[in-house]
Amino acid sequence: MPNTRLVFLDWARILAFGLLVLYHVGMYYVSWDWHIKSPHAGGALEPFMRLLSPWRLGLLFLVSGAATSFMLARTGAGGSLLATRARRLLIPLAFGMLVVVPPQAYLEVVHKYAYAGGYLDFMRLYLAGYGGFCGPRGCLILPTWNHLWFLPYLFAYTLVLWGLLRAWPRLLEAGRPLAGARLFVWPLLFLLLTRLALRERFPVTHALVDDWFSHSQYLALFLLGALLARSPAAWERMMHARYAALALGLAAWALLGFEPARPFTWSVLQWCGIVAAIGFARRHLNRDGVLRRYLADAVFPVYILHQTLTILLASALAWRAYAPALEGALLVAGTFGLAFLGYECARRLRWARPLLGLRPGPAPAASLPASVGA
Repeated sequence: MPNTRLVFLDWARILAFGLLVLYHVGMYYVSWDWHIKSPHAGGALEPFMRLLSPWRLGLLFLVSGAATSFMLARTGAGGSLLATRARRLLIPLAFGMLVVVPPQAYLEVVHKYAYAGGYLDFMRLYLAGYGGFCGPRGCLILPTWNHLWFLPYLFAYTLVLWGLLRAWPRLLEAGRPLAGARLFVWPLLFLLLTRLALRERFPVTHALVDDWFSHSQYLALFLLGALLARSPAAWERMMHARYAALALGLAAWALLGFEPARPFTWSVLQWCGIVAAIGFARRHLNRDGVLRRYLADAVFPVYILHQTLTILLASALAWRAYAPALEGALLVAGTFGLAFLGYECARRLRWARPLLGLRPGPAPAASLPASVGA
């Protein structure tokens, strides 16, 4: 495969992680269950959250699959890929579960279960796997990875792809027949059928070992991204279909409230959202520069830090009783600002770089194809 830098996929990844920060700030204000809730929580933001929910994570897994395919094209299906992925994913996961995530869990038990102990007392319970924080939805599992569930999933999917290629070295060449309408019909049909067959039987847990519906969707999109990386014409087809995908996605979003058709409309929005995002990125963001290189390096540390910062800031601002619009704006600005500050500190400290998933040594001056995924 030619060593072509698909810069637009980098931009798609950057923007998807940016939307993730906005989405998690939104989770503080909607009526859905989350770690802590605003006293102003209600349904006003929920339609906009539903516009993002079906496709934002699928886009990240598809782009990560493409990145893994590029890495395999350079290194082959050897142990170096697994070593790189373990270093970039599992070290931040361990650091996150021990340092980054515990403040989220502490504030959750304070808010939901009226826990009155201090943080150090809580950490003893956290590390011991205490299971006594229980409510109507079940018991809180400790220790936890919370928003960092993406990391073990991505590592597991890399293992699957690596194993498949060890058994069938030419497997990724099978992506070339995904031409024309088949690129849109087959993924949509697969996403719909797996939703109908598995969604009710296997609720989403993000616990890796029992999350079979999520695996059916995210693993499939990861493998599809690996296939499409070997078929450059696929990205061109997405670019040409971007307006049609956007129109279909918005129509499906408008019909999400019609319950009998919900699996179909959700799946349409899921795949059309991915196609539209990549298509518009291919058309309008297929250019490199200092900003892209900076954000491509920063986005992963920002992802690791952001949810803890949002929850800490929300707890700190709650007593001021600001209007939701002002408070939400402060949460967004504060989360991004502090997360980038954390990145700026970590990138300058050799020992801290691996903890936030950064490559050893100084920040890279230019991007290789593998930069489109962690």
